Amino acid sequence: MAETPQQSVARRKVRQGVVTSSSRDKTITVRIDTKAPHPIYGKTVRRSTKLHVHDERNEANVGDLVRVIECRPLSKLKRWRLSDIVERAR
Repeated sequence: MAETPQQSVARRKVRQGVVTSSSRDKTITVRIDTKAPHPIYGKTVRRSTKLHVHDERNEANVGDLVRVIECRPLSKLKRWRLSDIVERAR
């Protein structure tokens, strides 16, 4: 049974995080916070990772809650692009 092109293509990953830096042109840094139980002790451990995100119109500012989506490599570090701004910083 042959696969159709739609079946072999995976959905793009979507993440939500807080903008920590917007000083570069068309690029923002987003911190993604996760909570997961420790594999042995069971205690909830908080972890975070930083992503470099493409922001074409420079619309996100520090403190904004944003949604980012996976894309093709845009530079050495950028593999994500800004999808939308969920909540503006106060």
